[in-house]
Amino acid sequence: MTTNVLLETRKMGVSFGGVHAVKEVDFTLREGELRCLIGPNGAGKSTFFKMLSGQVTPTRGECCYREQVISGKRPWEIARLGIGIKTQVPSVFEGLSVRENLWQAAANKLAKAALPAAIEQVLEDIGLVDLQHAVLSELAHGQRQWVELGMILISKPQLVLLDEPAAGMTHQEVRKTAQLIKAINQQSTVVVVEHDMEFISMIAQQVTVFNQGAVLAEGSFREVTQNPRVKEAYLGNLEIKHA
Repeated sequence: MTTNVLLETRKMGVSFGGVHAVKEVDFTLREGELRCLIGPNGAGKSTFFKMLSGQVTPTRGECCYREQVISGKRPWEIARLGIGIKTQVPSVFEGLSVRENLWQAAANKLAKAALPAAIEQVLEDIGLVDLQHAVLSELAHGQRQWVELGMILISKPQLVLLDEPAAGMTHQEVRKTAQLIKAINQQSTVVVVEHDMEFISMIAQQVTVFNQGAVLAEGSFREVTQNPRVKEAYLGNLEIKHA
């Protein structure tokens, strides 16, 4: 892992009316990291994620990507900078096949001659070679999620932002999703917002814990799950398995 800063927020926050959903957060993400954002409901992690991805505009502070201020940019403008974004609402074409979805995702980003090989590689990566001609609406929930991850993967973004990628999945699907995200991290820096601690334990390198709109703690998975303040605010008596 390099030590180069890829993404940084400086006193970034947002208020809705008189409610400070996210206070003045300083956050640093370095190239090659796989960072997980966790915290109780209403902690501000999802709102913070939405500011990173352009879904919410900060009311104070700023967010910089490679030292360029991206605060206030729209999601499509942020995506053009080489950032892949997966929100909780799937962005797939339900009436198209798996292969056609991947083609749509890469058509404007890769040379035409490179498309077939890139699609074949991603189909293997997401484990859907045998279902490449299946229409998305016919697939299981987890499979549709993998297609969306593949649509991000095919453009080889420098940074990938994932909002609850394992939501609604079976245990087996969660394990496969964890493997896929770790594979993505081999070529991209990754930020994951998630509340499933079992899933977090499968993928986490560094963890940032949010509580009451601010960063409560940061560190390795083991460090944050053994932190008394994190236990009090979020984990309680939850039994955590460490890899």
